Amino acid sequence: MEYLWFKAFHVATVAIWIGGMLMLSLAVAALPASASGTPATPSPMIEAVARWNRWVTSPAMLLAWGLGITMAVQADWFTAPWLLIKLPIVLGLSAVHGALSGRLRRRTGLAGQETPSLLRFAGPATVVGIVVVAILAVAKPV
Repeated sequence: MEYLWFKAFHVATVAIWIGGMLMLSLAVAALPASASGTPATPSPMIEAVARWNRWVTSPAMLLAWGLGITMAVQADWFTAPWLLIKLPIVLGLSAVHGALSGRLRRRTGLAGQETPSLLRFAGPATVVGIVVVAILAVAKPV
């Protein structure tokens, strides 16, 4: 497959992944806190976000990783400074996605757990991370 096709699909999957992460961070922030230990009944909206995350956002993340690694191998970019800076940021975004996904699963199954304070900043952190990644990938300033 030609490089531009890999790049186009990579950008598309990243857009889907980041959009899903932003939606997921809003859903996690909107989960009501409850003092009881009874199982929570998730709202239809939260259930829809959980389904979307499972069937769209998470596969988009995996495709973005696969396509990105494929392009990096084909172009021999693993020594490029911009990629060496970009990879830890993308790993961090992947970790935030995992933490948000896990929090949503746990909170919809058991009430009384508060969202960790770091996850309250997941939305803004996602936006900042993707802006830095886009600048590194497109402008390659270093």
